[in-house]
Amino acid sequence: MKRLADFFYETAALYPDQTAIWCDNETITYKELADLVSQYSNFLLNSGVVYRDHIGIPMNNSITSVALILAAANLGVGLVPINPTLPLSAIKTAFAKADVKHLIARRAFFEQCEKSGGLHVDGISICMDSEYEGTQLLQNAKKMSTERPVIKEVTGDETLIITMTSGSTGSPKPINLTQNNKYHRAMAHINLYGITRDDKILAATPLYHSLAERLVIIPLLIGGTSVLLPRFTPNIWLDCVKEQRVTFTIAVSAQLNQIAAFLSSPNKLEIDSLRCVVSSSALLEPHIKNVLIEKLHCDFHEMYGTSEVSTVTSINFKEAINKKQSVGRPLPEADVVILRDNGEQCSIGEIGEIACKTTLMCNGYYGMEETFSSAMQNGYFKTGDMGYLDEDGYLYFSGRKKELIITGGINVYPIDVEKCVLELSEVSECAAFAYPDERLGEVVALAIVTKEGRELNKRTVQIHCARNLADFQQPHKIFFLDELPKNAMGKVVKSKLMEYIKIHSEI
Repeated sequence: MKRLADFFYETAALYPDQTAIWCDNETITYKELADLVSQYSNFLLNSGVVYRDHIGIPMNNSITSVALILAAANLGVGLVPINPTLPLSAIKTAFAKADVKHLIARRAFFEQCEKSGGLHVDGISICMDSEYEGTQLLQNAKKMSTERPVIKEVTGDETLIITMTSGSTGSPKPINLTQNNKYHRAMAHINLYGITRDDKILAATPLYHSLAERLVIIPLLIGGTSVLLPRFTPNIWLDCVKEQRVTFTIAVSAQLNQIAAFLSSPNKLEIDSLRCVVSSSALLEPHIKNVLIEKLHCDFHEMYGTSEVSTVTSINFKEAINKKQSVGRPLPEADVVILRDNGEQCSIGEIGEIACKTTLMCNGYYGMEETFSSAMQNGYFKTGDMGYLDEDGYLYFSGRKKELIITGGINVYPIDVEKCVLELSEVSECAAFAYPDERLGEVVALAIVTKEGRELNKRTVQIHCARNLADFQQPHKIFFLDELPKNAMGKVVKSKLMEYIKIHSEI
């Protein structure tokens, strides 16, 4: 059976002079990338890394990072990529959960560790950008042979990536993704979106997240070009799409919101290379979708999924224009059911917990088998998300189960309140959340960010909600903030709202 690295090396042999990756005005051909992957593989072996070891890496978006992912696949080694801006205590926790033995990082990270009491690993430490005491220099890999080392034990079932859940509860779970997981997820997207070697595929989210990893792996399996953005702003994204002639991307909704706002401003930029854009991570407002469909001149899709199950549903709005509130129908690899709290399946249109059975399922939570098993029911993974199916099998997302507001025994879905408040032209973004209440247990609270230069008061919000929401959905507390707390993917972290409000607003 072929392994992930086999597919890459075969592609590199077919298209040696083709550009494999563009990143920050640097490029590398398939031949050059294959040689670099072999050199990194030989360097890691020579340094004492062995089959099935785990390497922690505070990861940025770079050609080096991609080459290390491929080298890990070649050796049957697991990588634990982590957000380098996390507190050192959070990184230590993540690395401990993932059994990290070795560390690859930049000098600045090693210096930060030294100032903060150190980060011990049992194996080797490798510095990526300069010499540092107690570490080996990754640059020395360039002295190694470009002949590919083949590890006979590698089957594809080995852990390739351990990625952490968002950890909004303070206890992130390590999602175990094997080489086969990554391969099958990439192939599912190639088939779903008709991706070919003629595509230039943009990855503009952090490589320590599974979405960017998938977007980088896809072109490298078929001879396309990966366009890797080291950082995101809407104008950088648009300039990159225009200059690099990007044809396909999956972007998170927080990015697309900013891109739509930029395209609606006088700073118009004609984009004509894109053939398909997919929105992920969170729902887009219908008017945002309309702007993007109009301005980007391409097929526009929205998808739903989680890191555990990959993409579950997808929708092309040009083909299903009357389903703009939906996140689509299940992929061929997936089956979706909606469950009540007692485990029974919901009726059509009834909101419950979204559960998915799919061939793209991760390999569980590393070292937390019981936790993963408790999230399964008859082969279906219970996502913790709420939603419903319509009579045509389209899925509609209603929010996170743990974010459900129960006021006086009645369920309030934050998304319903948020949609209403976003109708106010002064509102840039908002979040509805539960606020403790002695009489009702909890009540609806709102955090609102107004558009720059616009003014809004609580009374206006209350009147609008009174006219458009049921009595139990009315916000009892309203807070105005300069911004909402978000994670690296641009998702609002509602579990941090109360703490954030205490610091940034008067309660």
